[in-house]
Amino acid sequence: MTRRICIALHDVAPETWPRCTRLLALLDELGAPPTTLLVVPYFHGRNRIDRDAAFLGAIERRLALGDEIALHGYDHLDRAAVPHAPADRFRRRVLTAGEGEFAALNEADARQKIDRGLALMQRLRWPVRGFVPPAWLASSGTRAALRMSGLDWFSTHHSLVTLPHGAAIAAPCLTASPRTPARRLVSRLWLNAMASVTHRAPLVRVGLHPADADHQELMACWRRLLRDLLVQRDAQTKSQALAVQEKPVAVAA
Repeated sequence: MTRRICIALHDVAPETWPRCTRLLALLDELGAPPTTLLVVPYFHGRNRIDRDAAFLGAIERRLALGDEIALHGYDHLDRAAVPHAPADRFRRRVLTAGEGEFAALNEADARQKIDRGLALMQRLRWPVRGFVPPAWLASSGTRAALRMSGLDWFSTHHSLVTLPHGAAIAAPCLTASPRTPARRLVSRLWLNAMASVTHRAPLVRVGLHPADADHQELMACWRRLLRDLLVQRDAQTKSQALAVQEKPVAVAA
C-alpha cells in the first residue's frame, strides 16, 4: 500500500493569515502538496471571516489550487466553566492555553456552534466535509453533535474518524508547540523522533500552526522534515485520504 501524508494548516483566519501565508509559501516551495485548511469562522471573537474581502479572496485562490477547507470550531476559545479536576484544568487551561473550544460542551451547545459555522461556510459556497476541534479536544456531547452534522469526518490527535458511524483510522500527527523556547526545542526533538517512529505508518498527518512561522529554527525543522516526507509519501487532503481508505483500522479515537 502506498504510504500517504495529510498536511493541515490550523487556525486559519484573517488575523492569522499573514503567518499562514509564510507556511503555505514553504509548502509551495516543496511542491505545493494539497493541504487541508482548518478555518475558524470567528477567531477569538474578532473579524469574522465573511467580513474580510481580502481573506475570502485568498481562500478562494487556495481552493482553486486544490486545497480543501475543514471547519475548525467557531471562535477557538474554551468558554466553559473552569474544571475542578487538576488534570482537566491543566489540559484545558495550561496545555491548550484555554483554546479547546469543544472540550467540555454538551450536545446542544456543540451542535449550535457547528451549525453556525457550517451555515456561514454554506453562505460563502465553500465545500466543507470535515471538522477538527480546536486542540483536538472533543467532548462526548461534541461527538454526538458531529454524528448528526452531515459531515463526513472529524479528527483527533491520533486518528481520522468517519461520520456518522465513527470508524477510526490510525493517522498519527506530527505537530509542534512553539509558545516558549523550551517547547520549541522539545518540539524539534520530538518531530525528528516521531518521523522515525512513524516511518512505516500507512498514513501520517502534519499539523502546522501560524505561530510556527514566527520561529526560524522551527521553520527550518519543518522544511527538512516535510521535504523528506513528501519524497517518501503521496500527499492528500484528509477527505482524499478517507476516500481511498480501503479498510478502517480500529484505534482509540
